[in-house]
Amino acid sequence: MSTAPHEDAPAWPAEFAARYRAAGHWRGETFTSMLRERAEAHGDRVALVDPAPVRRAWTYRELDERAARLAAGFRARGIAKGERVVVQLPNIAEFAEVVFALFRIGALPVYALPAHRETEIGYFCSFAEAVAYVIPDRHAGFDHRVLATAVRERTPTLKHVFVVGDPGEHTALSDVPCEETSAPDDGPEPHDLAFLQLSGGTTGVPKLIPRTHDDYIYSLRGSNEICGVDADTRYLVVLPAAHNFPMSSPGWLGTLYAGGTVVLCPRPDPATAFPIVEQERVTMTGMVPPLALLWTEAAPGAEQDLSSLELILVGGAKYSETAARRLEPALGCRLMQVFGMAEGLVNYTRLDDDQETVVTTQGRPISDDDEILIVDDAGQEVAEGGFGHLLTRGPYTIRGYWRAPEHNRSAFTEDGFYRTGDIVRRTPSGHLVVEGRAKDQINRGGEKVAPEEIENIILAHPSVHDVSVVGVADAYLGERTLAYVILREDSGPLGAPAVKRHVRERGVAAYKVPDLVEFVDVFPQTGIGKVSKKSLRSESAPASAAASASAEQH
Repeated sequence: MSTAPHEDAPAWPAEFAARYRAAGHWRGETFTSMLRERAEAHGDRVALVDPAPVRRAWTYRELDERAARLAAGFRARGIAKGERVVVQLPNIAEFAEVVFALFRIGALPVYALPAHRETEIGYFCSFAEAVAYVIPDRHAGFDHRVLATAVRERTPTLKHVFVVGDPGEHTALSDVPCEETSAPDDGPEPHDLAFLQLSGGTTGVPKLIPRTHDDYIYSLRGSNEICGVDADTRYLVVLPAAHNFPMSSPGWLGTLYAGGTVVLCPRPDPATAFPIVEQERVTMTGMVPPLALLWTEAAPGAEQDLSSLELILVGGAKYSETAARRLEPALGCRLMQVFGMAEGLVNYTRLDDDQETVVTTQGRPISDDDEILIVDDAGQEVAEGGFGHLLTRGPYTIRGYWRAPEHNRSAFTEDGFYRTGDIVRRTPSGHLVVEGRAKDQINRGGEKVAPEEIENIILAHPSVHDVSVVGVADAYLGERTLAYVILREDSGPLGAPAVKRHVRERGVAAYKVPDLVEFVDVFPQTGIGKVSKKSLRSESAPASAAASASAEQH
């Protein structure tokens, strides 16, 4: 018997759910009750600041009231509990308003990133059978209304497109809110699904990760305790707000849970972020290693006063020890490393860890009930301190992806451990050191790229015979994407810019376009005749120099 939050989402077995409740991990909270309680306790405290283009500040009471009116408007348009809504908004105040409105109904936000384009959005809307899609009119020079029109034409379930700004042929989000005539009696239960996140899968477009109110709120509480988040915290959201890291580690949701203030940042670069840090007296933020390196290099010469910063969390990809040692002296604040996944498990170094532990490890789990196995290729536990495959289960690690029974059979063990795809070792103190990925997935500065998806796109080019996409080490991004391309014998000349343009024109996120392109005559093979990506990666150092030269032509 299991406690099933949704028929399409594998749940924790009943005995595990009972254990987590007894331990006080799952306390029967929902995001709706969380916001309402904060609004009642300190309604006049500022919950959210959106500094650009004109500063807006919403109190907890205002955020709760706005979410209630928008929820009533959504409900009036037929959006019901359990239905899915794809949310693709940048770091603007409406993001939180929309999400909490959907929480109030019990509808499920499906978090899309601003960089996603027609290929990804079309899949999310279709696979999730989304009834609505929420977008900005334009963002970063891209007109999302055109994309929405194309997706809506081929998605029968998609009834509504709501637009922040000029709606064009769609519906303005500002026209949706209405007064709630009566309190809804069918809102979410703590064990219900709260939202669907995106995985960074290795085989194409992301899988959907089902998170419940109970499990996710526990991860917020645990993160807050570890990071020292309280009502005085002023957290800057520099990464896309839909990412798991800036949402929950401790993120904007963790900050709201604690009664602190969330400050949204439209772009993460120092020229944009540093003035906001100074103006809003930001105390905490989280970022991926490439951005941390950029801030580290910019801070010593910055004109702004960054002295309010107390803690920077770095995660999303492996953070080099050399870069980690440079951050605290440059920015004058504490560093905390984070290693986790949207599927669940999150590890932090601790505020009382010694400096060597902070710069050389990626932390230890939030919970005493986070179970960790480190195993060899045969599934046997490795000797203590040895590298192996990381498997985990616990009170906030999912038991399966949404509507993916076949994949779940390989991604999870029979007794519920999630195969993370990471190669790690554990120190005597229980901290994990991440060696890399066992899966083929490429981690490009925190954005996950599935080689197979990009390979299939490049293979569609009439001049391409074969292609293999691998990750190559990069001091800035951690990994860049390198496409090895074999041309057809009868094809004309083809350069790296043409390959990149072909990928871009297929409507994928910009971070998926190969950074480097190298033309080769043959791929190295394994003993059973498969392409040896391990060999391609080992050859990538000399190859990437030539590929970089090709990239300069673009």
